[in-house]
Amino acid sequence: MIRHIDNDRLLILSTFFLVAVGIIMVYSTSFIVAQQRFGDEYFFVKKHVAFALLGLSAFLVASRIPYEIYRRAAYPILILAGIGLLLLMTGLGHEVGGAKRWIKLAGFTFQPSETAKIAVIIFLAYSLEAKKDRIKEFSTGFLPNIMIPGILIALIMFEPDFGTAVTLTMIVIAMNFIGGVRVAHLVGLMAALLPAFYYVVTHYSYMMRRIMIFIDPWKDPDGAGFQTIQSYLAFGAGGLFGAGLGEGKQKLFFLPEAHTDFIFSVIGEELGLIGVALIIALYMVFMISGVKVGLKAKDLFGMYLAMGLTFMLSFQAVINMAVVLGMLPPKGLPLPFISYGGSSLVVCMAAVGVILNIYIRSNER
Repeated sequence: MIRHIDNDRLLILSTFFLVAVGIIMVYSTSFIVAQQRFGDEYFFVKKHVAFALLGLSAFLVASRIPYEIYRRAAYPILILAGIGLLLLMTGLGHEVGGAKRWIKLAGFTFQPSETAKIAVIIFLAYSLEAKKDRIKEFSTGFLPNIMIPGILIALIMFEPDFGTAVTLTMIVIAMNFIGGVRVAHLVGLMAALLPAFYYVVTHYSYMMRRIMIFIDPWKDPDGAGFQTIQSYLAFGAGGLFGAGLGEGKQKLFFLPEAHTDFIFSVIGEELGLIGVALIIALYMVFMISGVKVGLKAKDLFGMYLAMGLTFMLSFQAVINMAVVLGMLPPKGLPLPFISYGGSSLVVCMAAVGVILNIYIRSNER
């Protein structure tokens, strides 16, 4: 039955269901913490709903802007994203937990790396289309598509934000692969990145600690391994049907960041394996719909843009779920559409609006 539903409807339905789940789970995971810290159990969910409404506005606007405009604005958008990352190094950069990842202005915080991901995807869609006849050449079809996004990735590393840098690197590799870049060039790039990865891991002590704790979190059960262990306990307590919405125990000051990076753990505890499977199914429907939109786009730019945005959101979801399940070291990436966080939610919904516009423009007579 699902194959008879238009891709745009599946895209919209899966997105809005995930956003609705996010609102419910943000309240479920945060009301006790919000009551204790701010005396208002609705503190976090009210802000999250406000950002969801802002994201809805971004979705509606993006769905009505002809996506071809981004082709002409690829370089200005990329430059603006770079400026946003550079501003983090000034007094506007807001430091949390030893990292400057947010710009705080007039009481609002914004994460420039979220828009940087969109900017890189737009640039690569433009570049891959423009160089389609020379895409196999190293100096023309490969090097600029690596070096220019590499500048933004380096700026993100300086925050430092290793998780977003890795995500953006994988987006760059995936889009170049889809665009037809020689596999040998991409393999060479990944081999060249290994020494850089080794340097980062050994240079930043917290990265090495995360990897060691990932291997065996019980080496430091009350310290660095605490979050991972509590996530295991949450999933284990959930069983098949879960403890019930709002009945989870790990969010009661056991599981840090329960309403942000580790919200999927609480979903596992309160909604069980069935709830987890439904969330994964929604992400799969979203991914398949986005890929189909890309394959049916009327031009290469639309195809690369839809594929890149779909990969960005799907890959980030996979990484987040893998982290909370202990399959990857913690990276600080939110679960798209669900985790609490204004910048992420607004940018994710705007990205869906762009994908929808590609569908609409491709089906115009």
